[in-house]
Amino acid sequence: MKRSLLNVTVVAMLAGAILSPVGYSLAEDKADKAADKATPPASKPADKSDQAGVSKFYGNVTAVDTKAMTFTVDNQTYYVIPESQVTLASGDKTTLSDSVVGQPARGSYTKSADGKMNVTKVRFGKKTGGKSGGKSGGKDKDAAAETKDAKETKDAPAAPAEK
Repeated sequence: MKRSLLNVTVVAMLAGAILSPVGYSLAEDKADKAADKATPPASKPADKSDQAGVSKFYGNVTAVDTKAMTFTVDNQTYYVIPESQVTLASGDKTTLSDSVVGQPARGSYTKSADGKMNVTKVRFGKKTGGKSGGKSGGKDKDAAAETKDAKETKDAPAAPAEK
């Protein structure tokens, strides 16, 4: 009986010794995953331009260089490449030489390995027609004021006649 108890104890100790690193390893993996979820990445990109892919820009053109095929918006120089789609606000295709300093420009670009911002699409000029972005859409302010004045005049009691 002592011998069978000794055998069971030895087998249990061996099993524990063999399985404990596996259990420890699993517990360590779970702890690492929990720590990864709890702590944010050390360096998060400041904006989309730091990430790979397409980023957008918008602003007034401050410089145009047709020889270098570049234009500048908000102190950022954008390169027009052969694949760039360059249009006017009307939707007509154009070239960089038709852009004017001071006019609005909006579009998208990708950052190349050497840090250049290569334009994929750009539209020069302010879009006309259609919705105006809510700034003056709907009723005209002057017309609304006239309508309000007319209504107040109509609803106001008549002034007493002078004798």
